[in-house]
Amino acid sequence: MNKAKSGTARRGSAHLPQRKLISLGVASALAAGAALLVAPEVDARITKITITATSLAFGGYSYAGVGQYQRIYGTLSGELNPNDPHNSMIVDLALAPRNANGNVEYSTTFYILKPVDSSKGNHKVHYEPPNRGGKTHSGLNRAGGGNDPASLTDPAVLANAFLWSQGYTSIFVGWDRSAGTDGSNFNTIINLPVAKNPDGTSITGPAYDYIVNSTAVTSNTLTYTAASLDQSKATLTVRQHLNDTPVVVPASGWAYNAAGTAISLLPAGKAFNANDIYDFAWIAKDPTVNGVGFAAFRDAMAFFRFEPKDDAGVANPMAGDITRVYTEISSQPGRFLNDFTTLGFNAEESKNRKVIDGMMNWIAAGSGIGLNYRFSQPGRTARNRQNLLYPESVFPYANVSTTDAITGKTQGRYTVCEKTNTCPLKMEIYSANEYWVKTASLLHTDPAGTVDLPDYPLARNYFMSSMQHGTGNATSKGLCQQFGNPLDSGPAQRALWTAMDQWAVSGTAPPPSMVPRLDNKTMSKPLPQSAVGFPNIPGVQYTGLQTTRYLQNYGPNFYTTGIATFNPPLFTAPYQDNPANGPIYQSYVPTTDSDGNDIAGVRLPEVGVPLATYTGWALRAIANDGPDGCESTGQYIPFPTTKAARLASGDPRLSIEERYQNFYGYYYALLFYIDTMVQNRLLLPDDAATSFQTNIRNVLNNKLLPTSKDVDLSVLDE
Repeated sequence: MNKAKSGTARRGSAHLPQRKLISLGVASALAAGAALLVAPEVDARITKITITATSLAFGGYSYAGVGQYQRIYGTLSGELNPNDPHNSMIVDLALAPRNANGNVEYSTTFYILKPVDSSKGNHKVHYEPPNRGGKTHSGLNRAGGGNDPASLTDPAVLANAFLWSQGYTSIFVGWDRSAGTDGSNFNTIINLPVAKNPDGTSITGPAYDYIVNSTAVTSNTLTYTAASLDQSKATLTVRQHLNDTPVVVPASGWAYNAAGTAISLLPAGKAFNANDIYDFAWIAKDPTVNGVGFAAFRDAMAFFRFEPKDDAGVANPMAGDITRVYTEISSQPGRFLNDFTTLGFNAEESKNRKVIDGMMNWIAAGSGIGLNYRFSQPGRTARNRQNLLYPESVFPYANVSTTDAITGKTQGRYTVCEKTNTCPLKMEIYSANEYWVKTASLLHTDPAGTVDLPDYPLARNYFMSSMQHGTGNATSKGLCQQFGNPLDSGPAQRALWTAMDQWAVSGTAPPPSMVPRLDNKTMSKPLPQSAVGFPNIPGVQYTGLQTTRYLQNYGPNFYTTGIATFNPPLFTAPYQDNPANGPIYQSYVPTTDSDGNDIAGVRLPEVGVPLATYTGWALRAIANDGPDGCESTGQYIPFPTTKAARLASGDPRLSIEERYQNFYGYYYALLFYIDTMVQNRLLLPDDAATSFQTNIRNVLNNKLLPTSKDVDLSVLDE
């Protein structure tokens, strides 16, 4: 936390200076755009593949028409020319150590699952940048397997795998500093260079850690090592709620460990308060060049897709096999891919060939990753209480080009790749939580929030109505006031993945974008509650808490150099909706029907034929520092089962009994709704059958509707 809060002078103003700022990397990327067309051949690429092991996958399970799969994992070693315009936008790359060729070296791990007989595969790749080292394909694939999916052996699980049953190859490549350095147990990591001053000494600069622990702990590890143990160059503050004024913890109340890699409270053994917000600002040293992750992801696939062998003659195991490459991710890697596209990394170095054909991002929306900065922390993600003081996402937010009235910049996420004809098809699929905590409306409005935007021709946006950030637990409240939101987007993702493949292969247009809009009033500001339409449900608190997206002040030239003068950015309590903290990008949340379910977007069967209210937002329980936001979690609030129960509780929502009268009323409403989703290409037939059976069994097993004695369970097979 900044020292201005403790009465100590600190360089910088509490307000953003009245000058035009430019988004990180975009200026240099645009300047490089034309140069990309005539970039010289350079001796920088994947130079070595080291295959650690090759083995039969899935216990030898064989897919009809595809056969058995094999696991191949190992390490790729690469080089980057800092002067090449494909790489020159990477912050601090020019300060990284060079080899004899004048290039910067790095290495990254890879993991491949491919058909043993490549001729039987479909020659298409599911390419994933892992989430903090972990593989996240299970939602799409219906089969996970953790970090070693090849270890799956259950035939029932394997037979249901969406990707492998079609002959897809899955490839995972490391890119992320926050994945750590431990590559054991198939954790996917990257070995990044460390930037140094020209004389070889350590680079130092301001760093910041947001610290919140769900349980009491006595020590917290720092993201970067302290340059010195001088506590006068650091500040630790604490606050209970987001909008509280931070209270400085005096130097006598905390200490570094001897290595400068962690801090503890004093006296020894004193614990950090569970759930409270601690902000720690200090001078760190030895920044890793995190933007290399963009190039590593680009170059790994460029090697697998285009090169027959490495420099030593070791064969590329994917040589000559790849006709299409699609990404599918969950959360953090989608923000990585948004910036990957914005900065032009989908053009490989030697011939500007397109690396990735299609991107399907789940729960990323318009946000970026905050990767390409000095002392960056790509593992952070801003939500309405956490990690709000990091430069996670800056203009541009939308795929189409817009003008930012705050900075004066005109840009879109596709502007750079247009110059090299390397833009991917793109599907942004995201939850309601992204509107409440990630300002997702900026993906499809202008930066001032005044008008709806058209689609970019190569991109579509699909809002999963009423969903939380992922699938929650409807039987547990965790830190929150209500049960978690159990909606599962996997079935819709599989339908849209199929549509994206058809789009890429045959040019068949996918379903149109489905998002809330200003012009039809399906989104609004979160307050007053009446504008949103959310009902007053007994026992459910509504505060309208939504993340505020600021243009934050890290000091002069930060958005052109990626180097902060002070960190965290200066801010004044309260944090939320405070113009003193900088210009605000206006954002909106979805409006709801009288049940509290979102009106716009892709309404899954559970929302289209509801038995409950589902929200993308949630509040913490008072015991857990509520009613601050409960971050990525949503809510599941069942309807009263009968009219009598509704009247007794004062619930304004119709009961299940009043909506459907009996079992068959629900049965046919659900059947018709799911059939419509299939017709609109938002569900595949096999997922439609599973969804229908699951929801019907829920009603029968929990006796939610009156049923006659002759209800035949064979209806579940219809």
